[in-house]
Amino acid sequence: MKKQHADYLLLGGTVIDPVCERSFRADVAVGSGRILAIGTDLAYEAAKTLDVSGCYVTPGLIDMHCHCYPTFPFAHDSLPTIHPDAHMFQNGVTTAVDAGTCGWQDFPRMKQELIDRAETRVLAFLNIADGGMVHMDTEDQPTHFHPGVVSEVAKAYADDIVGIKSAHYWVGKPFDATHPAWASIDATIEAAACAGLPCMIDFQPTLPERSYDKLLLEHLRPGDIHTHMYAQQFPVLDDHQHVNGFLFKAHERGIRFDLGHGAGSFWLRNAIPAIAQGHVPDTLSTDLYIDNVAGPVIGLMHVMSKFLCMGLPLERLVAMATTHPAQVLHRPELGTLASGSCADVAVLRIIDGPVHFADSGRARMKGDKRLCCMATFRAGKLVYDPYAFSMPDWETAPAPYWVAPGILR
Repeated sequence: MKKQHADYLLLGGTVIDPVCERSFRADVAVGSGRILAIGTDLAYEAAKTLDVSGCYVTPGLIDMHCHCYPTFPFAHDSLPTIHPDAHMFQNGVTTAVDAGTCGWQDFPRMKQELIDRAETRVLAFLNIADGGMVHMDTEDQPTHFHPGVVSEVAKAYADDIVGIKSAHYWVGKPFDATHPAWASIDATIEAAACAGLPCMIDFQPTLPERSYDKLLLEHLRPGDIHTHMYAQQFPVLDDHQHVNGFLFKAHERGIRFDLGHGAGSFWLRNAIPAIAQGHVPDTLSTDLYIDNVAGPVIGLMHVMSKFLCMGLPLERLVAMATTHPAQVLHRPELGTLASGSCADVAVLRIIDGPVHFADSGRARMKGDKRLCCMATFRAGKLVYDPYAFSMPDWETAPAPYWVAPGILR
């Protein structure tokens, strides 16, 4: 039988199917930007064949919470953000979800200058504050919350905006008539409801007015997302080191918990006991921006490695970074290797050996393995190949390799 043409054949790897959280030995054919087939003895021949034996082949990962709208120079009140193409592919990430960097005032510029130009797929939560984190001072002021405008902008950019974000509201200050305790949360939920979208909440409990259990059980709706779930400010554990019961009630209500590691929001003293007792993230994410790229976050591979060393199986971690965020964001076309789907693919390897991992409080955890991204495909294009899977040995490279440009012969 005549073989069909593919652009790439990935041979000998272990494919992880995140839908059912299982893995199996199979080859993958990629062509014309799509997944052509998965199986053994595929009836395809390819322009390039990659031997990925010893590696795991997964859907391209989704970083559910990062900050990737770089504006230079940074204003005094702006978050120092990253460009996704500089940080995502080496972590197997093909979809970066910006978590509220922009409010409605800056979003058209973000769309034009970043979303439409980046090779990484960029989706966004729109900040409830009109200045967003480009002008973080506005996140403190209810006069800058306009739910009606925010919902209309979200609907106008429905292909790009996946939810509404609240963050950094009136932290450590007493509430008053001009700064009601729930102003940011209520405005965010109103805008999200009008737009038919989930909201993502970065929250600072302030007792007695603004408690964590009230946020989860009385304010958020099923499908809404609480991020930074293991941060130090949350009563994750009671005095006996048991996970507080209201957290399991929140899970049952349909509240989604996102990791949102960040520079200050991942504490091993919360995470390790909670994971052992079943309070586990629905989605993994980095909260990546310039101040945590060098640590403790580094990237999604590093974050996933921590959870691998805390005992979660790789198949589950891949689901938490692919199908789970795709479901939460109502983007079922993402996070899959189904035949005909966009060929966003990550090739991963587990590297065994002693290692330490830091949390946000500058404490560490011992580990015995780490994840490494070996290659990344975005829409069928090999965008990250640091170990030269796709390249010939230099001694046998084709003729053009040996020609120095500009030299007359």
